[in-house]
Amino acid sequence: MLKLLSKMRVVRPCTMEDVLQKHVKEPTIAWNLIQSGQTVKKLETADYSIPPAAGYTRFVCISDTHNRTDRLDHPIPDGDILIHAGDFTNYGTRDQVVHFNKFLSTLSHPHKVVVAGNHDISFDFDSYDSLWSYFSNKREDPKEIKKELTNCIYLEDEEVEILGFRIFGSPWTPEFCNWAFMRTRGDHIQEMWNKIPEGIDILVTHGPPLGHGDLTISNVRAGCLNLLHTVQSRVKPKYHIFGHIHEGYGMTTDGVTTFVNASSVTIQYKLRHPPIVFDLPNNSSRGKGST
Repeated sequence: MLKLLSKMRVVRPCTMEDVLQKHVKEPTIAWNLIQSGQTVKKLETADYSIPPAAGYTRFVCISDTHNRTDRLDHPIPDGDILIHAGDFTNYGTRDQVVHFNKFLSTLSHPHKVVVAGNHDISFDFDSYDSLWSYFSNKREDPKEIKKELTNCIYLEDEEVEILGFRIFGSPWTPEFCNWAFMRTRGDHIQEMWNKIPEGIDILVTHGPPLGHGDLTISNVRAGCLNLLHTVQSRVKPKYHIFGHIHEGYGMTTDGVTTFVNASSVTIQYKLRHPPIVFDLPNNSSRGKGST
C-alpha cells in the first residue's frame, strides 16, 4: 500500500496564470483545470413581451443571423438598443450586406450596434484577398461593401457611448479553419483583447470567452481563455454579448458579468433562438448628449 501511495501524483489546483502559460491553446483542457474556481450560473432568458419598467433602458441581442433574417421564427422585440454580435452574412458578399442593411432599416430601435464575425469576410480588409475565392466567383471591393452597412453603428475594436452606456465591440475569435478576423490563441489574440478599455458597461465580441456559452455539440470547449481572463481580471463589464457557437445560446453569470450567447440560429442554421433582452437602469450619470 505504501509503495502504491508513493506512486500517486498529487494534483494541486491550477491558477489562471499557470493555465495561460501551459494550456492557452487547449481550451477544453484549460477549462477542466480552472473550472473548480469558476462560477457559471445559468440564467433564464427574460420574457421580451413584458415591457421594461419606467426608468430602464432595454437592450435587444441577436447574433449569427447568416443572411436568413427573412426566415425568423421569432419577432425582434422593440427596445432602445439593438446589438448584433456578428455573422450577419454567410460570407460577406455585397448583396448579403445589402440584405442585412435593409433588414436593419425595418427595425424600430433608435440605436443599433453591430460587430462583424468570421463569416463577414469582406469586413476583414487584411484577409479578404486570401479568402474571397473560397466563397465567391468574383472579387468585390471590400471597402465599397462596407459602405453598404448604413443603418447601424459598426464597431471594430471601437467604443461608442449610447444613452450614457459605454459599449465596446470587437470581431475577433481564436483561429480555426480559414475565416475572417481570426488570431491564434495566446499572445496573438491577447493583443486584440488589450484594446478593450476598462470601465465599459457592455462588451460585444463575436466569439465567447472560455466556459460561458462555448460548449460545442461535440462536447469540446471553443471559447477563448485570454478573453475570459481579460474580462474577469480587468474589464469586468456588466454584460458580455457574443455568438459564434450556435449551440451555446443562453445566459450565464460569474457573479460579476452576465454572459449572453445571442446566436439566433441553431447548429443546423435554423433561426429558432429568440432574441435575448435585458434591461438596465437609465444611466443619467453620463452625457445626455451621447449618441
